[in-house]
Amino acid sequence: MTDTDQAAALPTTAPREGLRGYGIFLIVTGGISLAAALILTIEKVNLLENPEEALACDLSAFVSCGGVVNQWQASVFGFPNPLMGIVGFTIVVMLGILLATGTVLPRWFWAGIAVGTTFGIGFVTWLQSQSIYDIQVLCPYCMVVWLMMIPMFVVSIGHVLQEYRPGSGVARFVTEWRVLIIALWYVVVASLIWFQFGTTLWA
Repeated sequence: MTDTDQAAALPTTAPREGLRGYGIFLIVTGGISLAAALILTIEKVNLLENPEEALACDLSAFVSCGGVVNQWQASVFGFPNPLMGIVGFTIVVMLGILLATGTVLPRWFWAGIAVGTTFGIGFVTWLQSQSIYDIQVLCPYCMVVWLMMIPMFVVSIGHVLQEYRPGSGVARFVTEWRVLIIALWYVVVASLIWFQFGTTLWA
């Protein structure tokens, strides 16, 4: 094995450029999502204690936590979805703290980030479709998680690609155009909501 091969086989000894900023980004997006998950959990408990009482986030017939948290889609795995969010986003915040403080993570760790964020965006996308087209009610705190999960996925995948395919065209594309990708994603989701609900959202 040549010296070059040996060096390539060794773990990275210095943080890749931009990882501290990515860590701060995870702290912010993960922290906001964690707060939303905690509030939803509290609202779920309040609803169980007082089934007839309106929740603070029940803004209209079409924008309401109460109209969503009692549906089966809100407990897909047999327990309230926000509990899964509390665990998942706590991990995200912890990762953000590690990266922001310059901790070097093993290379295999990035595969875990890819799997976790891909599962998260897939689950959120499914919940979006259920909320818009099946339940036909929008949960405000769920929408906060949607807003955070989309950029979390795009930015995270960009960093994963930089780790495994540095310099590749797809890595450069996702990294350089991530703001546009996120913006277009927001536009698509907002358009789906508008075409489904139109002016009845605040009725």
